[in-house]
Amino acid sequence: MHRCRPVRAAAIGLVVCLIPALVACQGGKADPPASSDEPSSGSSSAATEAEPVTLGVYGHEEELDAYRSVVDDYNATSQTGQVELESWRDHATALKGIEDGDEPDVFMVSRRDLPGLLARDALRPVDELLDERGVDFGDGFSRDAVQAFGIDSRLQCMAYSVSPVVMYINTDLVDFDKMKRRGLNIPTRDPRDFWNLAEFTAAAEFASRPARGTRGFYVEPSLRGLAPYIYSGGGQVFDDDDDPKSLAFSDGDTRGALERSLAVLRDAQMTLTDQQLAKATPLEWFERGKLGILAGERDLVPRLRGVTELPFDVISMPVLDSPATVGDTTGLCMSADAEDPQAAADVIADLVSDEATEKVVAAGFMVPANSSVAGSEVFLQPNREPVSSFVFTASIRGMVIPPLLDNGQELEEAEADLIHQLLTLPGQLDLDGVTDQIDEVSRPILDPDYVPETESPSPSDPTSSESSD
Repeated sequence: MHRCRPVRAAAIGLVVCLIPALVACQGGKADPPASSDEPSSGSSSAATEAEPVTLGVYGHEEELDAYRSVVDDYNATSQTGQVELESWRDHATALKGIEDGDEPDVFMVSRRDLPGLLARDALRPVDELLDERGVDFGDGFSRDAVQAFGIDSRLQCMAYSVSPVVMYINTDLVDFDKMKRRGLNIPTRDPRDFWNLAEFTAAAEFASRPARGTRGFYVEPSLRGLAPYIYSGGGQVFDDDDDPKSLAFSDGDTRGALERSLAVLRDAQMTLTDQQLAKATPLEWFERGKLGILAGERDLVPRLRGVTELPFDVISMPVLDSPATVGDTTGLCMSADAEDPQAAADVIADLVSDEATEKVVAAGFMVPANSSVAGSEVFLQPNREPVSSFVFTASIRGMVIPPLLDNGQELEEAEADLIHQLLTLPGQLDLDGVTDQIDEVSRPILDPDYVPETESPSPSDPTSSESSD
């Protein structure tokens, strides 16, 4: 099974690792020097001589409109080359197009797509080319996002967006001011960007009103849905961060985190029932004003803004011991087959600039990896819901980057029933038994060489009968 080994280092050290100097230090081969007909600086072939650089992006229609505007601006002002835009409506369609051979010179991917791309040598690392163009890998971009694309001591793709999972709250159902007047447990930090498990529980109980048919919260029964609670409570989802051979649900710290969080998450009086889920999705219940708390990423914001009479805000994932969450990162990658890498690098450098990033961010779907834009009013949009948009960027610090797997979907599907038991099985939960099963199911998927231990009978002593005579 193909494995991708992420760079593991302190944040500043990691960024240094990704510039050309260290490539030689670690014995790796740097990109060959540019020939005389391929400029080695930040300029590419003349626009009149070069083929357009193809750029592949995906997203909601408002985002695609923003990309079209960015490309139009680039083509109107560039003296080094032109861009031809290709677009897909969503990530799945984009990935299928790329896998089917429709691979632009520069294209957008999720980090979880890297194993397949690296397995077929589809990428050209971008660190040296972007360093030549003065792209600031250090303070200019989220180090967590940059680290996510640092594989084998190279920056495989340029970090573009990073979207941690946070909690959306219906501020009518979870009214902290009203809760405070009633002497209930509420987040005490101002601004309210952080709450602990007890405060989350109080909010969920407050939002659960049988007479109005409302429920407190919903947690997706999946590895991803449980991961923030496990990490926050000091546990681990995998037995190894780089090359996992098993899930780690039977680990003592993980069981401890699960025991604490499941005491709340399994409460059938506060979460959506199977009957409710058969009628509508959790997001639809939230939109109807019938669900108080729902986990999600930034791309939900424009949709929720379009729902009339739905007041909402965001807050961190509940904290057991330390802040933790999961999420997704996207990057801009260069095809190994790009005819003009210099021109392709010009395009990537332009796309991650403040001006170009702001145009896409203004659509409201994306948390930019560009630190300057992430702290600007273009992203925070202070006069629109959610008023606490800073929670998205604040939560990045606690975002756990999972191991790269080429069979993550297979793992999720194999574990689905057992994870569902953890969250919804009525009656007394055999936590030890279920977590043991979860780990056992994961082993042959994560470790192809795994051989289950079988209990064999003790070998008989051929002389025993004789010796007793």
